[in-house]
Amino acid sequence: MSARRGPVTRLGAHLHAQALHYLLFAYRGGQTLRRHAAPGGPRWPAFGLAGEEVALTVDDGPHPQWTPALLDLLDRHRVRATFFLIGDRVREHPDLARRVLAAGHLIGNHSRSHPQPFAALSRPAIVAEIAQTQRDIEDATGVSPRLFRAPGGNWSPTVLRTVAELGLTPVDWTVNPSDWRRPGVARIARTLSRTRPGQIMLCHDGGGDRSQTVAALAEVLPGLTARGLRFVTVPAHVTPRPRRVGEGP
Repeated sequence: MSARRGPVTRLGAHLHAQALHYLLFAYRGGQTLRRHAAPGGPRWPAFGLAGEEVALTVDDGPHPQWTPALLDLLDRHRVRATFFLIGDRVREHPDLARRVLAAGHLIGNHSRSHPQPFAALSRPAIVAEIAQTQRDIEDATGVSPRLFRAPGGNWSPTVLRTVAELGLTPVDWTVNPSDWRRPGVARIARTLSRTRPGQIMLCHDGGGDRSQTVAALAEVLPGLTARGLRFVTVPAHVTPRPRRVGEGP
């Protein structure tokens, strides 16, 4: 039987996760400058799309106020998005998870409780966070997600290996307006308006007041579609021998 992690081990895992976080932050910046961001694969997160379309992704829901507001907005503009849902919130609002799916959007897995830094968790804890959310979403919607986004985009070799073994595609982003910080509608809209073909946009409908996000998207979506950008959901890569939810490590 393995020994429980001690304070020194936990501190080392935390520092390692933070170092990876800042390395990925720099890598994302480079992806933003590329003509086409890396589409990723089974063992490396997708920072962009392989084609000329764009993908809007929405994290941290479902939320009883902001998810319906965002769904109504996306419906008006005929935009399909990918919603990365948190398991705990799906259990609280299964009707909203079903509404997201019924509206034609794609649902991805965003962990059970959004722990951070995610990469500092033990492998069993990572498996539990992902597997439980798969079950929560399946119970609520009847659909098993094929995509996973790490909380905070906090990836590590262990996280990526676990995601692949569970048969999921890891998804990151290219365009991040940091709307979760509530920096103001103008700043969020300015960042989103710079979206180019092949990029993945990151927004949030949970975790706080998302009125600025909804207002910014209402301002930006008409301009993006007028530029000829076509919105698609994030595609899933085919991964070898998916492991069933609940199967041991």
